[in-house]
Amino acid sequence: MNTMSYKGYAARIEYSDEDQCFIGHIAGITDVVGFHGESVAELRAAFEDAVEDYLETCARLDRAPQKPYSGKLMLRLTPEIHAAVATAAQVSGKSINQWAAEALVTAVQQ
Repeated sequence: MNTMSYKGYAARIEYSDEDQCFIGHIAGITDVVGFHGESVAELRAAFEDAVEDYLETCARLDRAPQKPYSGKLMLRLTPEIHAAVATAAQVSGKSINQWAAEALVTAVQQ
């Protein structure tokens, strides 16, 4: 997975053949923050400028900027999967949270 990130924010990037440029939006927040660039370097600079502008605008409005994710994730599993995860975590000497976090990191890095 290719991502562009800056100050904890990630970008969702698309290419517009009609406009012949890359178009991006900050992912994971409900505020709409967009940017664009004709090259990767321009896109990177526009993304960083968009994040800075978003943070400055929130400060000016005396409003906390939205954070992409809290770090908390709730999953619903079958009892069998839950038991298998708990067993795997225990065997590896880890909590379910530690074991699952490592498994998820491994999965997204593939």
